Amino acid sequence: MPEALPVATIRTQVTVPLAFPDGYTTTARVFTFKGLVDGREHLAIGLGDWAGALDRVTAGGAAPLVRPHSECLTGDVFGSQRCDCGPQLREAVQQIAETGGFLLYLRQEGRGIGLYAKLDAYALQDAGLDTYQANVALGRGEDERDYTVAAQMLATLGVPRVRLLSSNPDKAEQLTRLGVDVAERVLTSVFLSPANAGYLAAKAAKAAEVEAAEAADVLAGRTPERPVSR
Repeated sequence: MPEALPVATIRTQVTVPLAFPDGYTTTARVFTFKGLVDGREHLAIGLGDWAGALDRVTAGGAAPLVRPHSECLTGDVFGSQRCDCGPQLREAVQQIAETGGFLLYLRQEGRGIGLYAKLDAYALQDAGLDTYQANVALGRGEDERDYTVAAQMLATLGVPRVRLLSSNPDKAEQLTRLGVDVAERVLTSVFLSPANAGYLAAKAAKAAEVEAAEAADVLAGRTPERPVSR
């Protein structure tokens, strides 16, 4: 049974031209909201023919491409090589712009632990821990991201069904539990560099762990639990 969501409303919307360091440009419609459950300033970014995508899904047609992207100041803005967030953001914007859909920019820095704590986790990673172990060593959850606000924004925009641009099975599980119909999961590319090899290996191992846990729950007839949670 999907969780009931508090109703959010659109606060304002504005057109913003976007430009990336590699020369790619596009135009976005940026939506802000009232009533999001955590009170943070999350954004929905309409790309390409997002209005046509809304019309199609409302009429029972194809689901729009949607990516929930958690904020990463170091990767998205400063081009940090320690993660793959910046390249994923760049890829997502172009892919969504080509088909029409939304990028949900979520203020969940450091898998939800915040910017300062994320930088503390970097120091622990330099000492040998992986990205999840470092969060735990700080007394936090392995991954504290919560996609309730993403589901709220989609409901407010009138998007009941999505093609989810993500390689993270936890995003699909959370959104499904929150009442979003995930019609398809479109995997992101792998942006491997010498600096982020360990980070990507840890992410892949965790995703495999989540998939295996969910499969075991299904086979046992249990409601899947989220092994990566707050």
